Amino acid sequence: MRVPLSWLREYVDLPAGESGRDVAAKLVDAGLEVETVEQLGGGLKGPLVVGQVLTIEELEGFRKPIRFCTVDVGSANGTGEPQEIVCGARNFAVGDKVVVVLPGAVLPGDFAIASRKTYGRTSHGMICSGDELGMGDDGTHGIIVLPPEHEVGTDAIELLQLVDEVLDIDITPDRGYCMSMRGVAREAATAYGLPLRDPALLDVPAPNSYGYPVKVDDPAGCDRFTARTVTGLDPDARSPIWLTRRLQKAGMRPISLAVDITNYVMLELGQPLHAYDRASVEGAIGVRRAEQGEKFTTLDGVKRTLDAEDLVITDNSGPIGLAGVMGGANTEIADSVTDPETGAVTGTTDVVIEAAHFDSVSISRTARRLKLSSEASKRFERGVDPQAAAAAAQRTVDLLVLLAGGTAEAGVTEVIAPGAPRTIAMPADHPDRVAGMEYGRETVVRRLQEIGCDVYGQDELVVTVPSWRPDLAAPNDLAEEVIRLEGYGNLPSTLPQVPSGRGLTARQQLHRRVGRALAGAGYVEALSYPFIGEGVFDQLQLPAHDVARQVVKLVNPISDEEPALRTTLLPGLLGALRRNDSRGSHDLALFETGSVFRAAAQPGVAVRLPVDRRPTDEEIATLNAALPAQPRYAAVVLAGAREQAGWWGKGRPADWADAVQAARALAVEAGTELVVRQGQYGPWHPGRCAELVVTLGGVEQVIGHAGELHPRVVKAMGLPARTSAMEIDLDRLAAAGGEALQAPRISSFPVATQDVALIVDASVPASSVEAALRKGAGELLESLRLFDVFTGEQVGEGKKSLAYALRFRAADRTLTAEESTAARDAAVALAGERTGAVLRGA
Repeated sequence: MRVPLSWLREYVDLPAGESGRDVAAKLVDAGLEVETVEQLGGGLKGPLVVGQVLTIEELEGFRKPIRFCTVDVGSANGTGEPQEIVCGARNFAVGDKVVVVLPGAVLPGDFAIASRKTYGRTSHGMICSGDELGMGDDGTHGIIVLPPEHEVGTDAIELLQLVDEVLDIDITPDRGYCMSMRGVAREAATAYGLPLRDPALLDVPAPNSYGYPVKVDDPAGCDRFTARTVTGLDPDARSPIWLTRRLQKAGMRPISLAVDITNYVMLELGQPLHAYDRASVEGAIGVRRAEQGEKFTTLDGVKRTLDAEDLVITDNSGPIGLAGVMGGANTEIADSVTDPETGAVTGTTDVVIEAAHFDSVSISRTARRLKLSSEASKRFERGVDPQAAAAAAQRTVDLLVLLAGGTAEAGVTEVIAPGAPRTIAMPADHPDRVAGMEYGRETVVRRLQEIGCDVYGQDELVVTVPSWRPDLAAPNDLAEEVIRLEGYGNLPSTLPQVPSGRGLTARQQLHRRVGRALAGAGYVEALSYPFIGEGVFDQLQLPAHDVARQVVKLVNPISDEEPALRTTLLPGLLGALRRNDSRGSHDLALFETGSVFRAAAQPGVAVRLPVDRRPTDEEIATLNAALPAQPRYAAVVLAGAREQAGWWGKGRPADWADAVQAARALAVEAGTELVVRQGQYGPWHPGRCAELVVTLGGVEQVIGHAGELHPRVVKAMGLPARTSAMEIDLDRLAAAGGEALQAPRISSFPVATQDVALIVDASVPASSVEAALRKGAGELLESLRLFDVFTGEQVGEGKKSLAYALRFRAADRTLTAEESTAARDAAVALAGERTGAVLRGA
């Protein structure tokens, strides 16, 4: 809503020195959202005067029509002689009154005017258009042609009201009454503590039986319909400057006098109106619901198909208006037409004025379904004062009589559905309890009366809500009004009291540690949507019976291609890797932690929770039981170089071992030991896939996999060659580690290192050998590391050599060579017993 400050002052006696920014600050304090304050005419400097065109000479020989004009500007140029001006516009003639800017003036945009030679003549000034003066669109896109009654030499800056301030207010849906000068003026009057001159307080004649006939078939959709008739309008009458300028400042384009008046009254009072050409209306006006599929052509010339929920205005011929949205082309006010032979002017001379109140929900649905948002529909959607209809109709009639020379017929039609004022019961201290501060009954009553409420009672107030505030429906709404008018800035600031001893849960702490560990290892977090399509399981080569294929489907998915909740993090992460690789980032290491969703064997049915009270614990438990299991997973994907090449040496590509190491790092954060052994599952390469195993309740459980992806998966998903990935169940990893992390033991005694090389069958997993060595070495073993794997003739066919570095240390003494050797021998002995390992070279 654009609010010119000069117009606002008509209804509220604002302090003389108050600027637009001052008024905006007051309105913001009152709860309105003033986005900008536009300074119209900023930098404008005269002389800018009314001139009369004396002669026009057409200049030939140029690419576009050029005219050399002499214009009478009176004494404004200091000589009284006609002013010579070159102009390219063609919408004016000899004798027309125009706006002339003389040399020395400055137009908006710091455009200085000076005499200059152009098209072979010297132009001393310029004949102005509305755009050049910053007036906005007047519908002509040409030179401003003024009414003939304005005297030559008159100051055009004052005449055209070029200097003003306009407040651009973003009206929220609950403040529909502020989509009018009347509503904003009421807020300004309240903010300044000044009286309001309500433009709706007019003497309106009582309805009678000889007004224009109206029949309302749907009183729920239209609870009030006022009709007035004005005859004998001058079809050649034009909107006066003050009217067109107010419309332009408010952001509307002048069209014709009758239409301009209805738009002006709508901006003034907030009541949308429509003027019908009486000669085109056949019989009585009716209000009904449209027939399904009924056709109707609106004012914009578009033929529309109506729905049975649409509310239409009709006559005997059918629909003539889409109620509350847009009028029909068949009863449009006709433009004046001048007969070139006789000079007679024809056009609309008799009009029927409609001022009605329509159901906001119905208008909103129609406007959205037809994608036809109008100034009228915007107001009806937010709520219009039903009792302003009669005043708006009277104001329109008065202006038509005054400006178009019409005659108001005595007939007044007013169809009103029965209704009663809305009342709200509220304890007098309710705003105090909502705000957390004491206002007192007197303040509450005064503030409610300022917004137009009638208030009765002492401790228990009975508040009658004004007709223009449909948003006030409950005690909290009234409390909000008191609080905003008293000032949100006056509310006390109280920090919430946080109970001691609360913080992140152990699960939350683990998830944070996991994220920090992976980020520290060079991985970048990538968050993906938790939705997948079932076709991705075929790309990942998951078997038909795999539990990951049992998905939970959404009733209303965002995309029909991804209607299910994810059961694995890999599709989203691999999609992010593919997109980054396609955009030139080839060295990638991404990770994600998040929930996956496991469908239950017997899907539950969610109960519909009540909204009028807090759900009971049983209802919440029933709802939770219907939800799928949502374990939290972590996953990483890698491609390209893991270590870049440079002056320091050769680089290294990412491979399956990096994915395994990422899993080991997460196990360290969880405080548990991860067993890594050869495995085979779904998307991973069968020879380069590791099972990730933990012990829970004395039983080994596979909680994830890591390794290089299968070439067929890489091809199906468009991934870089040799892409590796890891995915692990964080919740089960955390359960294996327990709640408390064990800090590493630091010993001040030296370490004893023993290396062993064991020959085993090629089919024996290195993890089995490692487990036997750890068990056999006992408590003195500090760490164990596999540093070499060798196959060849030296170790025999079908055999492999595994070289381990064993570090021994005691917490209370320095180990002797005999003690470390004995521990090593015990480890080798147990490895030989369990895996058949023998010392290489023995």
